[in-house]
Amino acid sequence: MNFDLSAPGHRGRLSMLAAAWVVARRDFTAILFSRTFFFFLLGPLFPVIVALLAGSVGQRVDQSGEAPAIGVVMVEADAKAMARTRDALADRLGGGLPDMHVVKDLTPAEQADPGVVLASRKGAFAGVLSGSPAAPVLTGPGPLIKDWQGDVALIAAEVRDGSLVAWPQVKLAKTAISAPGDLRSRLRTAQGAQTLLFLLTMMLAGMVLSNLVEEKGNKIIEVLAAAIPMESVFFGKLFAMLGVSLVGIAVWGSVGGAIYLSAGSVVALPEPAVGWPMLVGLGVIYFAMAYLLLGSVFLAIGSLANTVREVQTLSMPVTMMQLMLFFFATYAMTQPGSAVEMLAVVLPFSSPFAMLARAAQEPALWPHVAALGWQVMWVVLLVRGGSMLFRRRAMKSGPQGAGRKWWRCVVSKG
Repeated sequence: MNFDLSAPGHRGRLSMLAAAWVVARRDFTAILFSRTFFFFLLGPLFPVIVALLAGSVGQRVDQSGEAPAIGVVMVEADAKAMARTRDALADRLGGGLPDMHVVKDLTPAEQADPGVVLASRKGAFAGVLSGSPAAPVLTGPGPLIKDWQGDVALIAAEVRDGSLVAWPQVKLAKTAISAPGDLRSRLRTAQGAQTLLFLLTMMLAGMVLSNLVEEKGNKIIEVLAAAIPMESVFFGKLFAMLGVSLVGIAVWGSVGGAIYLSAGSVVALPEPAVGWPMLVGLGVIYFAMAYLLLGSVFLAIGSLANTVREVQTLSMPVTMMQLMLFFFATYAMTQPGSAVEMLAVVLPFSSPFAMLARAAQEPALWPHVAALGWQVMWVVLLVRGGSMLFRRRAMKSGPQGAGRKWWRCVVSKG
């Protein structure tokens, strides 16, 4: 891939990799130290703030509304026994039982109309329990009292028997063998990893689209193409945007991790098959591959467009195709070892998503080495194809000597 500097046609020119490195370094530094990069880092904070505000409002609404409860209208001894037994069972079962509150203590000869009690309380109780522990009657909306039927029967049976007997202590013995529940948990982990990878890729890969539009307008791209191979320009700009995206993800991940750890209660997430450190490492690698694959197509589209409007129009089919491939990879995740999963692994644009899901479900690492090699080959092919298409259809010839002179100045100042 290196050019022979002693050849007459390439005397004074950098090799393809060296030229790509200079382009990547220049673009990365220019973007990283620009004012717009600060606003780029603040971009994801706005939906997070909106989500936090919505969650806070929802929590206030939930707290303002009373939990559905059952009003007890029985003889004094039975009413107190039902409420007391309910509390004792709730302590043993860990909640889940409906609340019970004594509304009125009746005398043995007195009767009460549950419908009148519901109407007078103005919706404070979702149901009214009357009768006796031996023959309880639950009055209220049909679907709700049907769900409470078993709970009320359990409480009434304990009251009828006279006392709560001691329950035996269950000893827990954990096994190292994965149960079906663990497999389902890993499936959720795989789905979460896939979704996060897709969102980051689609959010950040779009920056590549308009990367060449401005330089085409002021003829800089012609000077670059006259000085260095066009593949170097494409590779340099692609890796520069990848570096910027990784810096943004590092900042967002650090802030999000600090907020997550300072929240106090840390949620225990399902353990992936390869372990969390390996899954995070593979996630970074597969993000880079997904970004390079999609970014190479976006870069080729942007190089053929002359305005931002043309870029947006041309990018829509690619975006919809990537969305369909993501859904396909999500479906293939539920069919491990099948031909569908193998097809998702082979297709270059769905391969990073399918392989990241496999990492959460299967502990083997050698398939990832083969998949990464396959994806790297496609990145090279797409970049070379895009640069060739750009040279043939969108490139205008320019003075070779002036380009080389300008490029030597850029390299010497860099």
